[in-house]
Amino acid sequence: MKKSFLSGLLGLSLVAALAVSASAQSQAPTNDLENAVVKALFSLPHYGVFDNLFFEANGSDVTLMGQAVLEITKAEAAKRVARIKGIGAVTNSIEVLPPSPSDDALRMSLYRAIFGAADLHRYSMGADPTIHIIVKGGHVTLVGMVSSEADRQRAEMVSKSLPGIFSFTNALRLAQ
Repeated sequence: MKKSFLSGLLGLSLVAALAVSASAQSQAPTNDLENAVVKALFSLPHYGVFDNLFFEANGSDVTLMGQAVLEITKAEAAKRVARIKGIGAVTNSIEVLPPSPSDDALRMSLYRAIFGAADLHRYSMGADPTIHIIVKGGHVTLVGMVSSEADRQRAEMVSKSLPGIFSFTNALRLAQ
């Protein structure tokens, strides 16, 4: 059985709030092995709002995917998942985003604009904000979950108002 899980979801309730399949249909992790992978990814010390980690499980084999700002996040994710009892092969396909002062500045501007908006501030709460901001070469993608279409549109509106964005993708999903 093949499943993929996106990050950027409610860190306070990993099992209840997680998971988007490749076909964009929400699913929760279905077994203890998948729950353990989710827990390992969300407990990474350098995992944050500017990273997007997800995985695909095929039996006991796991493929890690997404984007990370730091190389250590990629390395530690593979190491922690490989240590989970019952895990077979681990393929680490996490992309480390290239260092860029302009991308760093854009990340901070987006963070302030999105989470500084009174109606979106609640998405920054908790150990894992439910909106993740991915910036690569000025190209911006928002991933994660919001509770309403109005919040999804508001996050897009405040993001697009900033200078320096070459392209914008709103991949925010509505919580079930």
